[in-house]
Amino acid sequence: MQTWTLMALFLVAEAVSAGTPLPPPQHGGVYVVAHRGAHEGIPENTLAAYKKAIELGADFVEVDLRETKDGQIVSVHNDSVDSYARDAKGPVKGFTLAELKVMDIGSRVGPQWRDERIPTFDEILDLCKGKIGIYLDLKNAPVDKLLPMIRARNMERSVLWYAGPAPMKQVVEQCPECVPMPDPGPERFLPRVIEQWKPRVIASTWKQMSASFVKTCHEAGAILIVDEDGPKCWKQALEWGVDGIQTDHPEALIQFLEARK
Repeated sequence: MQTWTLMALFLVAEAVSAGTPLPPPQHGGVYVVAHRGAHEGIPENTLAAYKKAIELGADFVEVDLRETKDGQIVSVHNDSVDSYARDAKGPVKGFTLAELKVMDIGSRVGPQWRDERIPTFDEILDLCKGKIGIYLDLKNAPVDKLLPMIRARNMERSVLWYAGPAPMKQVVEQCPECVPMPDPGPERFLPRVIEQWKPRVIASTWKQMSASFVKTCHEAGAILIVDEDGPKCWKQALEWGVDGIQTDHPEALIQFLEARK
């Protein structure tokens, strides 16, 4: 792609980004989202992984939220603890917070992480406030419990909401200052999502990506954050003008973006 075309795409992306409620990205004009935290060699969805993402200079950490048996909110990707804990099996919803907190979820990655525990959303918010944004993947947690936690810390503009239509509707109705981030799925549904939600941020996956997908988002005044398919797609994503990349390799992505500057 010629230099003037790349520059035009960059300027369009910057103009669109300027119209969002988000702070500008820190690296090369592209938001870096650390998927489940910076978890290379670190247990995913733990405070250690989120701390590492902050140290690296990522713009957001992706956080998966679920409700416990006693109504607490924790960060676990899977619906069960089977793949995380050594001596427990069953759904996250089947355990109280106290029961989850005694589980060693770090030793499976390395003995140095044996004290890592499943974090609560309160702990994550306190860690991230003023340091990094949160890409909230709402797995199974009630919106009306999350909003007071976010509002108590004045973090409404620091959290991107990735959720299904029903909870997204709750967010829009109950928190006008919050930042919903719908995912249209296939590109043919993108115009409908734009019309329905009028979003300032849109999420998608690399499987759905195309130059026209990005162009439609930008023409609607929205930025686009894409769940990558590995480093092999980064160059093409930037040429198409993607505004953010959710990645399992935040350190390498930051180095890639800095090198292109």
